[in-house]
Amino acid sequence: MDKTIKLDKEIDEARQGEATMVAPEHRTHGKKLYVESYGCAMNFADSEVVASIMAKDGYSTTRDVEEADVVLINTCSIRENAEQRVRRRLTNFKKRKVHQPSLVVGILGCMAERLKKDLLEEEKLVDLVAGPDAYRDLPNLIEEVGTGQKAVNVLLSREETYADISPVKLDTGGVSSFVSITRGCDNMCSFCVVPFTRGRERSRDPETIVQECRDLFEQGYREVTLLGQNVDSYRWNMTSKGEIKDADKPTTNFAELMDMVAQVSPDLRVRFSTSHPKDMGDDVLEVMAKHENICKYIHLPVQSGNTEMLKRMNRGYSREWYLDRIDAIRRILPVCSISTDLITGFCDETEEEHADTISMMNIVKWEFAYMYKYSERPKTLAERRFEDNVPEEVKSARLTEIINLQQEHSKMRHKDMVGSIQKVLVEGPAKKQPDLFMSGRADNNSMTVFPKGDFDKGTYVLVKINDCTTATLLGEVVEVLPPAKTN
Repeated sequence: MDKTIKLDKEIDEARQGEATMVAPEHRTHGKKLYVESYGCAMNFADSEVVASIMAKDGYSTTRDVEEADVVLINTCSIRENAEQRVRRRLTNFKKRKVHQPSLVVGILGCMAERLKKDLLEEEKLVDLVAGPDAYRDLPNLIEEVGTGQKAVNVLLSREETYADISPVKLDTGGVSSFVSITRGCDNMCSFCVVPFTRGRERSRDPETIVQECRDLFEQGYREVTLLGQNVDSYRWNMTSKGEIKDADKPTTNFAELMDMVAQVSPDLRVRFSTSHPKDMGDDVLEVMAKHENICKYIHLPVQSGNTEMLKRMNRGYSREWYLDRIDAIRRILPVCSISTDLITGFCDETEEEHADTISMMNIVKWEFAYMYKYSERPKTLAERRFEDNVPEEVKSARLTEIINLQQEHSKMRHKDMVGSIQKVLVEGPAKKQPDLFMSGRADNNSMTVFPKGDFDKGTYVLVKINDCTTATLLGEVVEVLPPAKTN
């Protein structure tokens, strides 16, 4: 396999999830549901909402697809190869239906919204299609399939946030959980299909978010990640222009929401994803500085280091604006890790524009980056306005250059941490040598591996970092921290 393609595949799989999340068994009564999720964290969070809706209709979730009566695949449309993986999976289920005609196969999420006609009528890969705002209708859609009909609901909503639904956690016994705070997106980045598959942005009631975080903490979770396509534009009871919708109700912005969640417990770590450079204000950084339990880690996608390219991408900021945000982070949060997204080979990208991305990398030196070759997506602004005219071999060569440089920066950032003491939340046995080692994430999101000891997952430990790789910190536990005292 070509080195560049192999690297692109490895990076892509890390983000898009070749390894999927499958629902654990939750026994209720009646038929069994198998849920499989691909793509972004929002999809995994949505699958937990789906599991809750289906549980109320009498379905128990199972990890064994062979015993399932209903199979639901939650999908991603952000890149073409993500869709191809799902198509292969659906083809396998289609073959199984020859021997099990009663099996109901449904597709959810972004790919469902975009390819409903192809999947239902032309390829006949699924029995039902439900878009991201139609999950409450799933029991009705399944019932409709039972009458011999193909069922579809991909209507987008300006109000649906599923705020009243308590998600069924799919990682039973886990220590970290996703909590959705917004749905949809109002940014029209020219390369992105999300606004067309998830609809307009709307924010969830802050009280329901805080209550969900409290419930998770009481269930034993010790870390929450607040999710949104653009968390910085979270606003409750406010318009996008900052106007108050209902004078009798309080307003809440993202900084205020984080402050509320951080006060659930000092032992509940708070993360968030994803920030948008044009919307991240100093108020968010100041709240992060105020609370020890808000992790000092920010994912701030740049996509390109060239201002003209950013205009074509319709990102809403310049190179100079992004660097100003980096300066603000490092001024207000002197110890804070930053990661990013980078796209190579976007429409009309020149060598000079690519060189600006390389120079941006050398200025910022991100701890980590998700790196991709541009993949044109149907219905996007880029498809309508521009030509995907950068040759594949040029995209691959530029991607290889970016990956190699980022690996140097990641290794350098980790080397800077050798000798330090890091607070780590124990997640469980390490992937390699699980009988001997455990792993967890440091405050800055670095995976940390250390010898097993007399402590359980969900425990906070202080780890002295003795060595590192490009992606992992290696150390030894020097102290097991007791639970924090609460008032």
